[in-house]
Amino acid sequence: MTKFLLAVHVLAAIVAIGPVTVAASMFPPAARRALAAPDDARASETVRLLHRICQVYAAVGLAVPVFGFATAGAMGVMGDPWLIASIVLTVLAAGVLLVLVLPRQEVLVEGTGERETTVRLAMFTGVFNLLWATVTILMIVRPGSTTGA
Repeated sequence: MTKFLLAVHVLAAIVAIGPVTVAASMFPPAARRALAAPDDARASETVRLLHRICQVYAAVGLAVPVFGFATAGAMGVMGDPWLIASIVLTVLAAGVLLVLVLPRQEVLVEGTGERETTVRLAMFTGVFNLLWATVTILMIVRPGSTTGA
């Protein structure tokens, strides 16, 4: 059962978090293009699509910690420091996404943002991506790993 839970956890992370990090990273430059050419319908559509991808996959991403907790419980590592650090970083990443990234994307989708908004958004997106990269590294190179890696 542990291997199944771990496989679902990893697949959920790849399928859900991957698209959010990519779409969120693509959003600020796309928004700058849309701001520079307000009559370009394709640029506006791209911005809306990237925002929608971020919203949908953020919701799908809830499966990652759900299966992560199930996996950690099955493996008996719930109190391990590397896991606690990963949980804290995951909560921070979710907070950055929900409080700093998605609302600024929404402002730009509505057409009320400015170039300065895209600069801040790019910074917050970078923080979000850095947090997820750190969690991924902790999951791969966790102290006391039995994988031999």
